[in-house]
Amino acid sequence: MQAFLISPDVQRIEAIDIATREDIVAQIGYDTLESDAIGDDGDTLYFDEECFLRGASGRFQIDSLIPVSGKGVVIGGDNTGALADVRLGINELRARTKFID
Repeated sequence: MQAFLISPDVQRIEAIDIATREDIVAQIGYDTLESDAIGDDGDTLYFDEECFLRGASGRFQIDSLIPVSGKGVVIGGDNTGALADVRLGINELRARTKFID
């Protein structure tokens, strides 16, 4: 499934392929996942729940959500909780994302 990886340490958003929750864990680097909806279409931001405790480098914020430290993955979902292709376009995500020094 198509997803987007947000890497705030290098201020980059790139398309990636995700098949399972374990793939999200591998991209983020930790298995303590937390998530926030970033729209009404099922797109969700996954990030490390303990990101601020770990002191990960780089932070970012999507819209008015609480800032996140470290990497994040945006992927779609359906009403059953299954993962799906992200619906949001990469340029729209870039426009809605702010990197914080």
